[in-house]
Amino acid sequence: MLVVETIARIRRDHLDRGKSIRRIARELKLSRNTVRKAIRGDVAAFGYERSVQPLPKLGPWIGELEGLLESNQGKRRRERLSLVRMFEQLQARGYEGGYDAVRRYATSWRRRHSESGSQAYVPLIFDPGEAYQFDWSHEYAVVAGTTTRVKAAHLRLCHSRFFLVQIFPREGQEMVFEAHERSFRFFGGVCRRGIYDNMKTAVQTVFVGKARTYNRRFLEMCSHHLVEPVACTPGAGWEKGQVESQVGHVRGRLFVPRPRGRTYAEINGWLEDQCIAEAKRRRHPTIKDKTVWEVFQAERAYLMDYRGPFDGFNAVAAAVSKTCLVRFDRNQYSVESRAVGRTVDVCAYADRIVIRQDGETVGEHPRCFERNKVIYNPWHYVPILKRKPGALRNGAPFRDWALPKALRRVRARLVRHEDGDRQVVKILAAVLEDGLEAVEAACAEALAEGTCSADVVLNILARRRQPEPPAPIPTPAALRLRLEPKADCARYEGLMEARRGTP
Repeated sequence: MLVVETIARIRRDHLDRGKSIRRIARELKLSRNTVRKAIRGDVAAFGYERSVQPLPKLGPWIGELEGLLESNQGKRRRERLSLVRMFEQLQARGYEGGYDAVRRYATSWRRRHSESGSQAYVPLIFDPGEAYQFDWSHEYAVVAGTTTRVKAAHLRLCHSRFFLVQIFPREGQEMVFEAHERSFRFFGGVCRRGIYDNMKTAVQTVFVGKARTYNRRFLEMCSHHLVEPVACTPGAGWEKGQVESQVGHVRGRLFVPRPRGRTYAEINGWLEDQCIAEAKRRRHPTIKDKTVWEVFQAERAYLMDYRGPFDGFNAVAAAVSKTCLVRFDRNQYSVESRAVGRTVDVCAYADRIVIRQDGETVGEHPRCFERNKVIYNPWHYVPILKRKPGALRNGAPFRDWALPKALRRVRARLVRHEDGDRQVVKILAAVLEDGLEAVEAACAEALAEGTCSADVVLNILARRRQPEPPAPIPTPAALRLRLEPKADCARYEGLMEARRGTP
């Protein structure tokens, strides 16, 4: 094979310096036919490529190898066989050739089957306020000192490229609702279309083409905000390529090093600030003379008005046990004792659990994402204590009960008495009627007077419940007496005598 430098030298020696073909061939140790080819040709370099690659040992096995490659291509990435495994399967069937021949043929086969129009993409353009794209990613953050794998929700405006990233413990439907609410409040408006992949929290059934059956609660959220949902074609991530590429960019900018915070809310507040700073710093990819933040400020006028929060919960029916507990998501939550024996609706939000029965709330707790935990509210069990006051000492809901200071001191004093538990239960039961603040004030007053008992505390509450006497009504000046009346019986006698003398 002649390189460019050799061809150039042959042509200069023959055409410029007048050397003969025989002399040039002798000096460069080339054949005269090769020298003639270099002089008469117009190409700058010569190369040799085989038109047919001989495969003496792999040839009889090409059909089986192609079958393995085709079946492997249709599998999910984690289930695909490596080329080494394919080579081992061919050896088990009788192939006696080497691994390199299998590797070279598989590489050329993949190259031939990847050269199709499906790998080419069409650039997309969006009008202001037309659409946003949503997606999830898996990241790592340090929450309360522990490295935790979190789910990051990405919502990106297609025109301005402005985005918000928020982290959650999971990808549940209630997390999807909360991510949208935070994003819409953050943007100050809503786009007319939302572009999603076929996540189970949004799409229930995928049909041929663009036909989809969406989840009912997801449609309710879209209907509330007047958003038209659009699901991408399965495997066609380029249809929401902006948010797909954003995942890698954000991972390098915001999650390396890993963000730290005591709670998810603290980290999410930091992420909001970073998203704004990134938008002010980064140039818009198509409007070169403006930043992403400047384009977003112009796009705001085209967004639909934010219609207020959507009640984004995921409801599950559950039964209440005799211990006033409801099981949800591998944890148990307490409810009011009046709900025992009937079914309740557990409404799971992103950060709390609300338990309702016949439309009335019978329990509410911060959501726990651990497993096999029991979350108590001791006030749910106070009505039961009226019948079983002895349960106050060893009841699981009352262990480490954080009562207010005065109420805690009263309890510590009364437990020394023989009927101390019963007296404490009477005071606790008063909280259900008068409120914790009023009972705390009554306990503080009883402690100040040095008389600590349930009767004293209840008496103070009863006195405070009595209405105050009405304020005196001032007398108008026109109704005031100018002459003060005097008690004179003689005037009365005079009137009586005058009446007797009247015919």
